[in-house]
Amino acid sequence: MKLKILLTLSWVTCFTSVFSATNIDVYPTHWWVGMKNPNLQLMVHGEQELSKGKISVSHPGLLVKAVHQPENKHYLFVDLQISSTVRPGKYTLKLSDGTLFTYELKARKTDKNIHQGVRSNDLIYLIMPDRFANGDNSNDAYADLRDKDTDRTNPYVRHGGDLKGISNRLDYLKDLGVTSIWMTPILENDMPKMQEGPWTMSGYHGYWITNHYKIDKRFGGNEAYKELVSAAHSKGIKIIQDAVYNHVGSYHHTVLDPPMKEWLNQWPQYTGSNHREELFTDPYASTLEKKIMIGGWFVPHLPDLNLSNPFCANFVIQSNIWSTEEFGIDGWRVDTYKYCDEKFLNDINAALVKEFPNITVFGEAWTNTVPASAYFTQNNINAPFKHQIKGVTDFPLSNAIYDALNQPYGWNEGVSRLYTTLSQDFLYKDPMTNCIFLDNHDMNRFFSMVGEDMDKYKMGLGLLLTTRGIPQVYYGTEILMKNYKDPNDAAVRKDFPGGWSSDPVGKFDPGTLNTKEKEAFDFFRKLAQFRKNSPAIANGKLKQFIPANGVYVYFRIHQNQKLMCILNTNTSNSNLGLEKYQEELSTARALKNVLTGELMKTPNSLHLSGKSFQIFEVN
Repeated sequence: MKLKILLTLSWVTCFTSVFSATNIDVYPTHWWVGMKNPNLQLMVHGEQELSKGKISVSHPGLLVKAVHQPENKHYLFVDLQISSTVRPGKYTLKLSDGTLFTYELKARKTDKNIHQGVRSNDLIYLIMPDRFANGDNSNDAYADLRDKDTDRTNPYVRHGGDLKGISNRLDYLKDLGVTSIWMTPILENDMPKMQEGPWTMSGYHGYWITNHYKIDKRFGGNEAYKELVSAAHSKGIKIIQDAVYNHVGSYHHTVLDPPMKEWLNQWPQYTGSNHREELFTDPYASTLEKKIMIGGWFVPHLPDLNLSNPFCANFVIQSNIWSTEEFGIDGWRVDTYKYCDEKFLNDINAALVKEFPNITVFGEAWTNTVPASAYFTQNNINAPFKHQIKGVTDFPLSNAIYDALNQPYGWNEGVSRLYTTLSQDFLYKDPMTNCIFLDNHDMNRFFSMVGEDMDKYKMGLGLLLTTRGIPQVYYGTEILMKNYKDPNDAAVRKDFPGGWSSDPVGKFDPGTLNTKEKEAFDFFRKLAQFRKNSPAIANGKLKQFIPANGVYVYFRIHQNQKLMCILNTNTSNSNLGLEKYQEELSTARALKNVLTGELMKTPNSLHLSGKSFQIFEVN
């Protein structure tokens, strides 16, 4: 937000040549009265040196507690205290040199449909906005941005998808059974194309943030985002925003003109992270290697924020609170979570929950083991540091599902790996709050990973939508979008067919799907719609039985509903005797097949087709 400096009349004559054409930026751009935390730290950034002297505000209830000036005199950090008696309005702050700027305090939103959080009865649909649908051709490119190209023939640059395109497809998503949308970051990425390996890439994915208070205008800007959130909420769909705490784009103003040297993690020469999360729990770990894990940069064009710096930490914390209140979102997914300063992570989580008690946050902790995954969330581990986030992206469970689908059955292999992974849930405080998934924008697509096998597709999706946790699916999974990350991530980020008016086929219309796509879509939709109203999936406990001969049986149990789920990982058909499961079936009068509607009265066994998933409601 650009704020013109206003000068008192006595200063105009002497200083017009210095100040008349000069702007300053203030972050956060505005704030709200009635926040539970009355303290706010303003970052004031000018093109000229700013006077460190006293800053005054002549209004009861607004108190300037302190003014800090770092070594870069283009900045001031102003600590404000906002009393509960302060009313919404615009207030003038005066620097000691006579410079005035206006700051607005707004009333907080009162809509009960915002800040809802996501729960285990939700189904999250992950969208990369640039690749989903183009609802407004007029915002595809801008001459005043560093990256000016839109070219759908080039997989490495922007394609023009936007927030309006998503708004136009909300009815499609609701009918599909989606209850929450997570989008890759939509904040401004005013970066030129960058070199990643041999490829020249655009920041179409959104992870090169250059302004924490602007939605990228190629996505439609702040107003388009507000319209999307409002429209989604009116249809019962929640919005999850993607945050990046760890780094910013190299053209962020705090990199082009750093407030202080300690704003970024500094090294004598470029040092990348070693990416080894074991360092947090390893009792024999090297101190230097742990420092490199947190302080090493992700890639050279993503400067690493020093989140142990209190000014930098405040900037990031307040920007997340600002977005939550400004746009009315329901939750956060946090990119590169395990690379961040640990104290900062607890601080920002506590600050978000304080202002928005129902908000949910899950951190991307790409780990290989359950103990490592549990370490980064609320857990039951005697660890040197206790994280307070409620859930993580559950990579160990994702890997175990693939083992169940693609490996032959064995004592520790195949579906047994799924069983043993879930048996370690005692390490989590509440595994139901983990985000579970089969793929995302950084992974090979699910359908390709199971060899384009429709049976395995149904098995994997059936598992995902019925086991514990909050399931997330990647856009296009319902129509069998496929590919490996070959030669890079762009290969798994292709446009949704029909998202552009020029597309020859529109896959948003189920009538255009081929036979195989329609089979996948119908299976997805039926199961997704069922789980929306299933108390056993939403709040029921999970009970699993030891896999036998490649068959895995588990129950979801609630006082108002009981579900029996069966995964046959063998290629051959078999009959499953039910004696082993009588502790859950002894009072059953019938089993109703959720997918076919067939009702079977007190069966002694069930026929299992090879490579199949079945779900029964126990009556």
